[in-house]
Amino acid sequence: MTHLRRASWITSLRTFLARLWPHPLPVAKKQRVMASIGAGLGLMITSLTSHWLLGEVNLWFVAPMGASAVLLFGLPNSPLAQPWSIVGGNLVAGVIGVTTAMYVPYPAVACGIAACLAIAVMFQLRCLHPPSGAVALTAILGGSGVQQLGYQFILSPVLLNSVCLAVLAIIFNNLAGRRYPHPLAANEPKTNSVALEVPITRDDLHQALENGQLLDIDEDDLQQLLQRAEEIARRRQQLPPQPLKRAS
Repeated sequence: MTHLRRASWITSLRTFLARLWPHPLPVAKKQRVMASIGAGLGLMITSLTSHWLLGEVNLWFVAPMGASAVLLFGLPNSPLAQPWSIVGGNLVAGVIGVTTAMYVPYPAVACGIAACLAIAVMFQLRCLHPPSGAVALTAILGGSGVQQLGYQFILSPVLLNSVCLAVLAIIFNNLAGRRYPHPLAANEPKTNSVALEVPITRDDLHQALENGQLLDIDEDDLQQLLQRAEEIARRRQQLPPQPLKRAS
């Protein structure tokens, strides 16, 4: 009995350790090249624009912009990488970070409060952007140079760099044949429902993903999502029709 328990524990440990090694990213080579070139050009032009307008290179702001570039050019279809996400998210995080730094004298406490409030507000305003968390912390931990700027830090470089990078992402992604911003407008035609007559395996999903842009979802999660959608569609089709309301 003890031997069986030990074997089961070892198997569970091996399975857990195997999960630490990620699967290859299912994305076309062309998309990888475009993401790399786009992020490099976007950061370079944004840095040069800031240097031209501000007269200096703000090295303490490179980190958040680098993270934003990965999303905007590497995952342009993600809800976290849309133009409003970077502009609105960084703006919200900047305001909250600067305000918190002014009124909370303890940096550790201020960082926790700023991150908490920034995430909550970004969710509410539909502009969740992970690098914005670094913007909020930069406003608190950026040193005397950032603290001297006060709320000016929000306008330049935060808002300036965010708008510049978003505009460059719009131009580059559309020139590269990507739909960006990604969400469809209300007047754009939506995809019709697709009747699947054959079962779809994980390998099928992997090959389909390899032919396009990088999606921020694993094949297993996508397969579970399709299964849940199929169950919801079956329940919807089994519902009795709603009675028509008579005109008064």
